[in-house]
Amino acid sequence: MPASHLARIAAARSRRHWLAAGALLAAMAAMTGASGVSAARTPHLPPATDLAAHGADAARRGEPLVVLVSMPGCSYCDAVRRNYLGPQAAAGEIAVRELDMTADTPLRDADGSQTTARAWARAHQVRVAPTVLFLDRQGRAAASPLRGMQPDFYGAYLEQALAQARAAVAARK
Repeated sequence: MPASHLARIAAARSRRHWLAAGALLAAMAAMTGASGVSAARTPHLPPATDLAAHGADAARRGEPLVVLVSMPGCSYCDAVRRNYLGPQAAAGEIAVRELDMTADTPLRDADGSQTTARAWARAHQVRVAPTVLFLDRQGRAAASPLRGMQPDFYGAYLEQALAQARAAVAARK
């Protein structure tokens, strides 16, 4: 076999190995993200689309509407969703919706007016993600919002705000 033919075969094998290695690295990067930590995101909570309807559903249960205002790529949002709101929602303990503060997705406000998620977040002075709001049937604050995430005591802050919001919802019936 001529040397040039052997060189082409070796080059082709080398390219295949590099392509395979590149594909493997790309797959690993997709699974772990740039930080090397698992990037398997916690599924988002049900989206906020109609706060009037969501608030009415929550009120029928005697609960406040809990709204997680998040943004894409926010690791603290993922932690709040995964460790606190998601498990409580799955257990049926809270009525919760999620809203992306950077999105222009349509949203019906509690008063029936049409807006976007971004405009709604701005109108409610949400500047930090995550922010958790506790709303009554009319879309009014039933407890102070939780802004950001304080990992050491977040569960206690959340439970305190939920208790305050539940009391406010019960008093406003």
